Amino acid sequence: MPLEEANTLASYDGLTSNNGKFTKAKFKVDPGDLAANKTIYIEPTTVSPSAALSIKKSSDQDLVANVISRALCVGVSDRFQVVDRRENADVVVHATVTRIVATSATAAGLSTATSLGASFVIPVPVPRLPIGLGGLAVEAEATTRDGKQIGAMVWAKGANAITTSARVSQIGDAYSLASSFGSDFSKMLVTGKTPYKGLPKIPSAQKIKSGLGGRPKYPACERFGRSPGLKDFAGSQIGLPPSWTDKRPTVVGQWSP
Repeated sequence: MPLEEANTLASYDGLTSNNGKFTKAKFKVDPGDLAANKTIYIEPTTVSPSAALSIKKSSDQDLVANVISRALCVGVSDRFQVVDRRENADVVVHATVTRIVATSATAAGLSTATSLGASFVIPVPVPRLPIGLGGLAVEAEATTRDGKQIGAMVWAKGANAITTSARVSQIGDAYSLASSFGSDFSKMLVTGKTPYKGLPKIPSAQKIKSGLGGRPKYPACERFGRSPGLKDFAGSQIGLPPSWTDKRPTVVGQWSP
């Protein structure tokens, strides 16, 4: 996935590259300004018109966007109080899906059939076929009440044949990658530094609970629905489309240039 600026952020000045092998990102964060703020509002993630062109169903586009919103809301809850009204927030976060590379449903189905068939012969995971893989690009920023940008990220990642489960859907891979972006951006806001250095940390209790489908820490996150948890994990192992395990969001972001 190429890393491209899509002009959805107020500013691209001062962005630093992570030089990642799999995840491509440019980002910046102001830890001083973050420390002075306590409440945060997560706007529903939007899908740009150019990204929408690659996915036939608007409901599928909404699912990808909602996974990002849900992951952001749960992630920032480790540090901030999430509120349900923009005017009550010290910080506002908005993300835009700028590109979706559609997954080949045919290739994903073939990969799933091959993997399931092989599992009856050898009791080890079988990588999916490295064809028809999808990808996702997202931009997001965090701004203060007076409009100052205190965090920003341009992000892109493609699926791989080893760690991304094949799902028979155009958004199979984008759906899986969406939570990765939400995790990266929220981690940056929580820590006030790059999310791409240091050893992985054990998730907080509230994040584990939410990830398993439990009630989120703050009621404001309920509007993005609860994670399908183990149900979705089981579905991904047999190639089910995300729409079979995750509900269409009740709150949908509206694109505005």
